[in-house]
Amino acid sequence: MKLTESILNFPNPRPAFRLELLPVIPPFFRRARMNWVGRGELVYYGPAPVYYGIGEVVGHTDRYVVVDFRGTGVFGVHQEIMERQYVLPIPAEHRGLL
Repeated sequence: MKLTESILNFPNPRPAFRLELLPVIPPFFRRARMNWVGRGELVYYGPAPVYYGIGEVVGHTDRYVVVDFRGTGVFGVHQEIMERQYVLPIPAEHRGLL
């Protein structure tokens, strides 16, 4: 099986947003550890933006956030609970490009 064939097996192989424009930021980077996102904010999965897509924070605790991705990424994830260092706010300079 070729790589392109395996990618097509995902729920959303071609996301509607241009997620490849978002900067990849691993969770161990200082910027990821220092971020603070609140309810209603648009965020993305920092280590691999294309996989989860763009989501809205619908809940949070001190350590975790609940993000509604609405199936915008390749994996087709709708809601996910993640540690805070994995989600980042969408940079203002990229909002119009997505």
